[in-house]
Amino acid sequence: MTEDEARDALIERQQQLAHEDETNADSRDTVELQQDSVGRLSRMDAMQQQAMAQAQERRRAQERMRIKAALERLDEGEWGYCLNCGEEIADARLRHDPSVSTCVKCAE
Repeated sequence: MTEDEARDALIERQQQLAHEDETNADSRDTVELQQDSVGRLSRMDAMQQQAMAQAQERRRAQERMRIKAALERLDEGEWGYCLNCGEEIADARLRHDPSVSTCVKCAE
C-alpha cells in the first residue's frame, strides 16, 4: 500500500466516522422518564440502546485517535514501521487497517 493510498483510506474513514456520529447523535441523548406513555421495560430498553450507542461513540473516538496518529506518522515519514520494534509492518496488515502501529509479532 502506498502512502497516498493510505492517506486516502484514512481520510475516507474519518469522514465515515463523522457521518456515523451525526446519524447516531439522537441515540446517545438522555433517556427522559415519561411514566404516562412509556412503561418501565420500554424505558429500560431505551437506556440499554443509549448505553450501546455511547459505547459505539467511544469506539469511534478511539479509532479517530488511531487515524490521527497514523496521519501524523505519514507526515513524519514514519508510517508503515512498527512503533515497538521499528520493523516494517506487513503490507497485507496495512491494507486491512492503515492505522495500525505495530507489526503482527509485536501486536501479539
